[in-house]
Amino acid sequence: MQIPYYQFFEFYRLLIITMLINTLKSLFSRELEKLKLEISLYEDEKKLWIVEKGIANSAGNLCLHLIGNLNTFIGKELGGTDFVRHRELEFSSKDVPQSELLEKIDDTIVVIQNALDKVSEAQLLEEYPLLVLKEKTSTMFFLVHLATHLTYHLGQINYHRRLLATTI
Repeated sequence: MQIPYYQFFEFYRLLIITMLINTLKSLFSRELEKLKLEISLYEDEKKLWIVEKGIANSAGNLCLHLIGNLNTFIGKELGGTDFVRHRELEFSSKDVPQSELLEKIDDTIVVIQNALDKVSEAQLLEEYPLLVLKEKTSTMFFLVHLATHLTYHLGQINYHRRLLATTI
């Protein structure tokens, strides 16, 4: 018995959507675990807040920015949390304890996993509810953007840590 082509395509469409959600959950979790590692590798907590050698932001501020970004755009908008973002504090706060940063990262991992569990296929293909970039995007595109944004700043934090380890 031959399967009708429309059932074949429907099966693969659902498979691809499921794979995308699972891939995003895995990537966000993996990269946030790396963020925890980077933050924990600062042996002197004060170095988390140093701005040095033309680097615009400290590792602590980048960490706060990532936490605010992901909790807003995934947790609140897609997961329905009541998170309130204070973006200006992400860049102006100083001396947040390392342990608090690590706890906030752990909380963010849980929020993202829960939110992505709620995202439907229709939501992925719909326009993301907020205009964040220069033009409207699908939720699927914006989630991929958020994953790359996380890795971009994670690389900056890694560089910041290694630079300070050799100079101060």
